[in-house]
Formats: sequence, C-alpha cells, structure tokens
Amino acid sequence: MPHTDTEPFAEECLARNQLEQLQLRKLRTLGTQLNHNPFYTKKLEDTQAPLSEVQTMDEFRTLPFTTKTELCTDQANTPPYGTNLSYPLDQYVRLHQTSGSSGNPLRWLDTSQSWEWVLHCWQLIYAAAGIRSDDRLFFPFSFGPFIGFWAAFEGATQLGAFTLSGGGMTTQARLNVILTHSITTLCCTPTYALKMAKTAETNGLDLANSPVRALILAGEPGASIPTVRQQLETSWGARVFDHTGMTEIGSASIECTHAPSSPHILESEFIAEVIDPNTLEPCSDDGELVLTNLGRHGSPLIRYRTGDRVQIDRTPCTCGRTTARLQGGILGRHDDMIFIKGNNVYPANIENLVREHACIREFQIIVSETDGLNGLNLEIEAYAGKEDDANEAAKTLATAIHDQYYFNVPVDVLATGTLPDFDMKARRLVDNRRNH
Repeated sequence: MPHTDTEPFAEECLARNQLEQLQLRKLRTLGTQLNHNPFYTKKLEDTQAPLSEVQTMDEFRTLPFTTKTELCTDQANTPPYGTNLSYPLDQYVRLHQTSGSSGNPLRWLDTSQSWEWVLHCWQLIYAAAGIRSDDRLFFPFSFGPFIGFWAAFEGATQLGAFTLSGGGMTTQARLNVILTHSITTLCCTPTYALKMAKTAETNGLDLANSPVRALILAGEPGASIPTVRQQLETSWGARVFDHTGMTEIGSASIECTHAPSSPHILESEFIAEVIDPNTLEPCSDDGELVLTNLGRHGSPLIRYRTGDRVQIDRTPCTCGRTTARLQGGILGRHDDMIFIKGNNVYPANIENLVREHACIREFQIIVSETDGLNGLNLEIEAYAGKEDDANEAAKTLATAIHDQYYFNVPVDVLATGTLPDFDMKARRLVDNRRNH
C-alpha cells in the first residue's frame, strides 16, 4: 500500500527487536562505505570487528564515541573540511556549517546521496507533524551557509507543498506574506516566532485567526518549555511541533500530532543512546543523547555525543510509532549547565521562569566567577511602555529563582533596545568566567 502524507512510515512502527535489526543492517551498509574515510578508518582501527560486520547492539556499543572537539580539531588540522569524507571531494554537492556559537563554525559536506537521505528524514518529520502536500509553508530564515531550515525547505518542495522563502525581509514584511498567501505552516526558531507574534500584536494583526495551524520550531529548547509553548500556541492559534537536529548529525526528531512536548527520534535512520556524561555508561534516566546517523554515508557520525540533556521514553506512542521519544524535548545542554552554590542550573529552567512574564521582551544570563565561586546575574528588558511592569517582574523573578535554587540572583532591568534581537539561534548565556 503506498504511503499517504501523514501516516507513519512502516519502519517507524516496527517492534523494538525488528527496529534494532533494521538499524544494524543499515549500520553494516554504512560500514561498507568507510574504506576510504580517513577519519573513521583511523578511529575504528583498533575495534574488534569492522563496522560492516557488527551483528549486535552490544558489539555496536563497544565502538568509540565521537565528539565535536575531535571534529573541530580534525578540521583545524586538515582545513577546510577535515578528513571525515568517505568519497573524493568532487562528489560533494552541498556545504552547510554551524552557527559558530561555541567557537569556529563546523563545516559539513554532503554528497547528493547523503543530501537525499537528509530530505528523506524531512518526509518522516512532515508526516509526523501532519503536514500534507496541500499545506503552504513559509521559511523566514537567511539562505546562507548556516544550515537553518535548508533541508526543511527542500523537503517541503519534495512533498509537493507550496513553499515560500522569507530571506531578506523585515518581520513586518514576513507577517504580510504569511497573511497574503494563506500560509498554514511556519518553520523558524521559538525566539523568532515570539518576535513575530509580538510584532503582529503591535500592528493589530490577528495571527490567532490566520490560516497558520502549525509551527515547526527548532534551534533552541524553547518549543518544549511550557511557558514558551503556551505563549506561542495562544498568540498564533496554532499547534507547536518541537523539532531537533544538528548541522553535523542531521534532522533527528519531531513531535507527532498525538504527544505534545515529546519529539520522536527518527530511529529508523538513527541509533539513539543515552549515557551518563561523567561515567559514559548507559543510563535510563536523565542523561546525554548519543546519536549515530545511518544514511549520511558521505560524512557520517558514529556514536556522536550531542551534549544534549534528555530523558528518553521507549514506550510505543498512540500515533502508532514505536520509536523512542524525548520527554520534554531537549532539556538543555550539559556544557551549558552552571554549578552555583550546590545547584545544577540550566538556562532553559531560567527561561521557563522568565517567560511567565509577558512584559519581558528579551533577557540575558550572565555567569561570573569571584574567588573561585560561580555567580549568576539576570538581565531583562521590557517591551516599550512596559518598564513599570518589568520592575515588578524583576522582583517576582528574583523570588522565584531563590525559591527554586535557594540562592539570590540580582535581576536588572535594562533600557528597551539594549539587548540584541535574534532571527535565528538565540545566544542568551554570557559566560565571563576566566577559565571557561
């Protein structure tokens, strides 16, 4: 029977043992493509069996992890693309790169076959989110080398949907386009979706009654932060779908229409593990997500430590998919965790508190160090005309943070327009520690 627009793909509904056998078959196929990949030839040279012969998940879990530090070092030593290339350079047709928020951008090449695999992942994503060929999609991002929503854009075209780019437009112009062309689906970051909603409110545009019915949001953990999600769904009158992915790993998860705030990992195309980031042992609770992409043969990643903090649920979903879900989406990044006065503080938790105050336009978390001890300051900025409300919000926030973490955090109200706007991935954590 042919696949329809929004039903699960057959591979997403396999029993766990069948799914693992599918993953191992795809892993072995990947292994046959790595004979001329210098990065993984060296990295896997001491393993007991070639990747093309791995028969069990226990054997797979003996393979070494891959880290972003390794990839960055490899590209620094062999510029500009590093050595994680399975084929001659003339077979690569696409280049994308990370935002460089934690250092130099990481460049990533794809062959036409690897890019087709990325686009296939987006067919899985659109089906899970209920996006059909008769939907009308808008992408308000700059079409530069940053990965943004490039794959989502081309995947929507493959789906046969009306697809419109919003690169190079002002926020007001983008809102006009959405309303003029009866857009039903918006793909952007949570931060920018909030900005668009506020701009619409300021200009008297009624987004809640527009044709927009779905927001596919990525780049930040905001879509699964309860207060952010509520604001977005109320402002837009649309369902939020949290999507996660990385430039180097690919598009890895999406919420289905049945289970809000629990993105399905695309386990037919990825092997997902959760480890304790300190011991590197498997864990069933809160831990670090490790992913292996199974179809990006040109520049693969095997047991890649994403740095993302997750809680995983492997029980089957009412949508029919048996693939694992991320409860609450990405809960934060382990490298963003700040240890302050005996507490593990994640920026996403602070954002959840901040977003309870509708008067706050933007915020920034400042980490400092005094006499070897970490300290935290919070800066907030009000919408124009809401300065008095922000002063009250600052007091409430200081109390809420103290009640949750049992230490005092100064909350400063800045003049409107002081903090930067973000159209793509927001950077709200400023770390001023000397040895960071």
